[in-house]
Amino acid sequence: MPHKKIPALKASYNEFRRTYPLAADDFVDAIEELLSDAGVNYDRVTARVKQWRSLKAKALKKGADGHPLYGDPWHEIVDIVGVRVTTYNSTAIPDVIGVLKKSFAVKKQVDKAAQTRISGGFGYGSHHLVLQVTEACEDLQDYLGLVFEVQVRTVLQHAWAEFEHDIRYKGAGGEFDPRVDRAFTLAAGLIELADQQFDQIAAIQQEVPAGSKDVELSADTLPGILTMLNGTRFPRAKTEYYPWMEDLLISNGVTTVADLKKLLNEADISAVESSMKYRFPPSQLRIIDDLLLRKFGTAYIERTKDTGNRASQRAGRLRKRLKIMQAAGVLDSDK
Repeated sequence: MPHKKIPALKASYNEFRRTYPLAADDFVDAIEELLSDAGVNYDRVTARVKQWRSLKAKALKKGADGHPLYGDPWHEIVDIVGVRVTTYNSTAIPDVIGVLKKSFAVKKQVDKAAQTRISGGFGYGSHHLVLQVTEACEDLQDYLGLVFEVQVRTVLQHAWAEFEHDIRYKGAGGEFDPRVDRAFTLAAGLIELADQQFDQIAAIQQEVPAGSKDVELSADTLPGILTMLNGTRFPRAKTEYYPWMEDLLISNGVTTVADLKKLLNEADISAVESSMKYRFPPSQLRIIDDLLLRKFGTAYIERTKDTGNRASQRAGRLRKRLKIMQAAGVLDSDK
């Protein structure tokens, strides 16, 4: 007999889909913005709202005692909205988790990779977080109080998990060849080794290039020059963002290392940090963006409002930041 609360669950689900038809896009945009501002070098963020068929099947699950696992499915099933963040290397995973924990309320955290290692095997590597939207995430205020799930894994872990799931799903209900288990275990071990090499490559790339004081500002040289000027105080942004940073700097008259050093003076950085009250260290891109905003005010908004990967939202974001700086008294009155 169907779970007696299924009709109420379907009504709540349909209402959510009608009210928030772009929920998946909203969560992707918000989390990408958080990670980018923090300088986390991630691969991609994806999100989905659980399909009704899948939600209903989960709500109908029963425990060993024969009773439904969920007395109130709409409030107890935590992955109705699910987000996945993939990273290029495993050293970025703690950075992603750190940003998420500072931006949302953490209801639960599980390290699947650690559980697998403790059991003495290889396999599904992923970090799961159950989070709740709070006022700390300004871009998701329409979803205040919503609980959702996030998976964080490397691209290699993701490829292994997706392929393994696909194979086992297709083979469900039939005999499973033990050679497949052995092959998956071997592949998982090789992936772990490959992840370690990616970590080493990332560490090498973080080293400051020799002679960077004498090179011109460009998308290729900016990461090293900024690290030379500020050390690791501001994390590197995603690689594909540096051409945009180059355009922001050059269009506002910052064309040499000397100009950049002047922009990054300690007094202005302190003024921006005290007004913005960052929840985590801003990325190289975010601190440059805010320093230029502080220096040029509304003129900067006009010059750059149609740029970036979310150009339609940029002007509004910059105006909001400018008001915060004005309220803190760190801007000239004419900005």
